[in-house]
Amino acid sequence: MAVKKGDMVRAVREKLDNSLEAKASDSRFPAYLFDTKGEIVDIKGDYALVKFGRVPTPNIWLKLEQLEQFN
Repeated sequence: MAVKKGDMVRAVREKLDNSLEAKASDSRFPAYLFDTKGEIVDIKGDYALVKFGRVPTPNIWLKLEQLEQFN
């Protein structure tokens, strides 16, 4: 099932590790990406802007394929 704006998601470690995004920056991703609910606030092309609300962090753009719905 495809994710959409407003969905609660988390990153999938296996899809984020060794990705272009991991190679372009620090590959030591914080645990909250995988353990905390984030809300999709915008989608542009293959990317979603995700806001992690319970922790004081900036919003982050991730590929849609690197996200899964968080129930």
